[in-house]
Amino acid sequence: MINKIVESLQAAVANIHDGATVMIGGFGNAGMPSALIDALIEQGARDLTIVNNNAGNGETGLAALLKAKKVRKIICSFPRQADSQVFDALYRAGEIELELTPQGNLAERIRAAGAGIGGFFSPTGYGTLLAEGKETRLINGKHYVLESPIHADFALIKALRADRWGNLVYRKTARNFGPVMAMAAKCTIAQVNEVVELGGLDPEAVITPGIFVQRVVQVGQATTAGESK
Repeated sequence: MINKIVESLQAAVANIHDGATVMIGGFGNAGMPSALIDALIEQGARDLTIVNNNAGNGETGLAALLKAKKVRKIICSFPRQADSQVFDALYRAGEIELELTPQGNLAERIRAAGAGIGGFFSPTGYGTLLAEGKETRLINGKHYVLESPIHADFALIKALRADRWGNLVYRKTARNFGPVMAMAAKCTIAQVNEVVELGGLDPEAVITPGIFVQRVVQVGQATTAGESK
């Protein structure tokens, strides 16, 4: 019998190893799997490469993972905002490496990994520091930069509901990076508010099929501000 439900957050993240590449879903607080991040901090894996839209807000969630000095490198689009003091301090001290990727390229690089695409040409970044060291090509009179896919060992994502097969339904804007990250990782771990019986999810509402999910952990009913948009 297929049953991907695990009994605890600790069990969900138990085999995340030192040096792993970990994708973490979310756009700001919307869709951020905070409970899984806290469990990862407690678990103790170090020297992680994190793939996320930004570099954390305040001192909770992803920012807390950075503050615990568990992250060696971050690949993201928006590393700095008004409350990114944790990342700022680490970067200025030379204690974290940054790979800056424009948001559209970030999403497509993740999607390419999940789709088995070896690379793609994008006009974004041509003629800037972001294109240094990368192949460029003139296509139909326009300059493009070759971008590589981003693969991950693990993806930590948040969904609204799941069944025991790992099929996922998201809540509004909390969907953001979750679906493409689930496809790009060797092991996807989903934090959900509710687990339903097989058949309890409308098939038309399932965004991430269970084939892309290895573990599901239920953490409660609460939703965060920003997910109601």
